[in-house]
This record gives sequence, C-alpha cells and structure tokens, in this order.
Amino acid sequence: MPDNEASLREQLAEQYKHVERIGLNELSSGNLSCRFGDKMLISPSGATADTIEPDAIVAVSLDGEWSGDRKPSSEWRMHAAIYLAHEKAQAVVHTHSDYCVALACQQLPLPGFHYLVGSFGGNDVPCVPYSTFGTQQLGDDASAALKGRSACLLGNHGMICRGSNLKSAVDLAHRLEIMCRQYVLTRQLGEPKLLTDDDWTDFFERARKVSYGKYI
Repeated sequence: MPDNEASLREQLAEQYKHVERIGLNELSSGNLSCRFGDKMLISPSGATADTIEPDAIVAVSLDGEWSGDRKPSSEWRMHAAIYLAHEKAQAVVHTHSDYCVALACQQLPLPGFHYLVGSFGGNDVPCVPYSTFGTQQLGDDASAALKGRSACLLGNHGMICRGSNLKSAVDLAHRLEIMCRQYVLTRQLGEPKLLTDDDWTDFFERARKVSYGKYI
C-alpha cells in the first residue's frame, strides 16, 4: 500500500490503543477514523486495544463501500456524515467515556461553566437526541451539531468530535471528558455560575490573539 496510507493506519491503531489507555473507551466501545483522499480509514467492528493492528483498519468510501475480511465500525455512517459536511475535518473520534456518557444519558449539553468549554468552538457543547447506533439519523444529527463546534454529546450514547488530525481529535475527546467530569463535580456543590456573553466575547478575542486552542 502507499506509504501515506500505511502511516495513517499505524497512527490510527496507535491512537485507538491510546484512547483505551487513558480511559476513554473500554472493550470494543467507540471508534476512530481519519480522512484518506475521498475515503476514510476507520477502526473495524468489534476492535479492542488488544486486537487492533494497522492491517485491520478498514478503508471505506463515504457512501459505505468497503472490501476485505473485516467489517468497518457500525458507526461508519456517523463518521462519513461528518466528513461530507465538514471539509476541514481530517479525523473523527467517538467514545463512550464515563462523564460524557453521564451527561449524554441525561440529554444535557455541557454549558459554559468554564472558559475551556470554548476549546470546542462556542459557549457550550450541544447534546443531540437519542437515535439507534449506526443509523443515518444519528450521523445527520451529529454532523449538524458540529457546525460551529468541534464536539458534541450523543443522547444516551456518548460523544463524538472532529479534528485536524488524529492526535488533535483524540486530545479534544480527552478534553471533553475532563470538562464533563469537572462539570459533574461542580454540580454536586450546586448550579455553577455560567460565563456571560461578554465573558465569551472577551475569551474568543483573547484566544485569537494568542492562538490559544484549535478552532475548526
């Protein structure tokens, strides 16, 4: 295979293992992908950190055509919908991390309780309604929620984010889990005071000046 494809497969397998090492996925939950020309490379169905290897990664067209011994993740439609709608997206990460799931199962967005919520492009991280896994409806809802945001929660399911490369997408997924954990902890003390519109205006002006964070 071409050198660039081999490199992407190695990166994807390594990042898949890393996502489990840092506790964002367990067993065969979640999936990762990256754009590859007019296709995507995605983790296979049923993959775990113990079993995934570069050769197991599946090349899939954005309309779902693939070949080989391994099936692509059942969530390929959600990844494809994001690539089709967001030209800058080069990688997509979907996890079932604990605190993201906790908010998602309440169908709660992550509000602007902390300035680092702005790391995802706005003053909140939205939560889309529940849809059955692997469906086009879930893909369409997630893709729409990522307009102006780099991440969203998936009702009664988990989270998904898009990045400019695999590492940045994994970092965003990790950051979202941290922020959801801190929000849940904050809620134990009562309702947090949210940042105001003026606070957000000041934050984004400052962030642009110092090139703080990644906004896509």
